[in-house]
Amino acid sequence: MAGSTDPAPPSRSELECRRIAELLGEYLEGTLPKHTAELLEWHIDGCPPCVAFVNTYRGTVNVTRTLQDVAIPPELKNRLLRVLAEKP
Repeated sequence: MAGSTDPAPPSRSELECRRIAELLGEYLEGTLPKHTAELLEWHIDGCPPCVAFVNTYRGTVNVTRTLQDVAIPPELKNRLLRVLAEKP
């Protein structure tokens, strides 16, 4: 249809990149099957945006591990529990 404003369908590499994002947590934890991990590594090696994403993800995980536990103020905890109790 001429003049259509429908977005182009995602390319194969975009779909692969989305799949990488879905599997990244398991990959970094070492829980992916070996074959899947090898395919993921093969994709990442040839995909600069995925390299950047993996590095950022890995850095975020490392930084959050250094955070100290902080007690939630009782008023905030009670408000959160009320909100969660209201959800179906």
